[in-house]
Formats: sequence, structure tokens, C-alpha cells
Amino acid sequence: MGIFSALFGAGPKVDLKEVVARGAIIIDVRTPQEFATGNIKGSINIPITVLPYKVAGLDKDKPIIVYCASGARSASAKTFLKHQGFTEVHNGGGFRGFYRHLNE
Repeated sequence: MGIFSALFGAGPKVDLKEVVARGAIIIDVRTPQEFATGNIKGSINIPITVLPYKVAGLDKDKPIIVYCASGARSASAKTFLKHQGFTEVHNGGGFRGFYRHLNE
């Protein structure tokens, strides 16, 4: 595994469209101001700074996709959620790239 993969949580390619189709919870970990400028339809805004306080309200039985502006905060969120016992957590990366992928 390369340094980039280790830092940003990249792993085997996952079809995020398929994960969304299975009812994934999509979490935008950007600030409320960033979220207001555009977001993924159906996503919920839980800024990375408040995620530890909101984690109890998330369903551990559902897949989760986290995204942010560049993929860095979402990588941290993925690591945090995995440490909290969530088994299927995916880093959607940056908003623009994730949005394009979902709308291809």
C-alpha cells in the first residue's frame, strides 16, 4: 500500500453507486457553510468536528459513505467510524469528484 493510500484510506475499488443503491448513509463532513454551497442529494451534514458527538445516532448496520472537499477530512472520518465499530465505511473523497461519479 502506498503512502497516498495509507493517508486517504484508499483500498480496493468499490462501486459507490452500488453502495448508494443499497441504502448507504451519505455523510458530508464539511462545515455547514461548505455544505450550503452544494452537496450530494440525500446526504446529511455532520462536520468532522462534531462527528464524535453524533456517532451514536448512526445505524451500524448500514453502509456509510463519507465525503468532504478533498478527501482528507473524509479519510479521518472513515478511520474514526471504523474504530467505532462501523464495518462498511467508504471514503467518497472530494465533493466534486464524488458528485461526478454519481452522475456519470
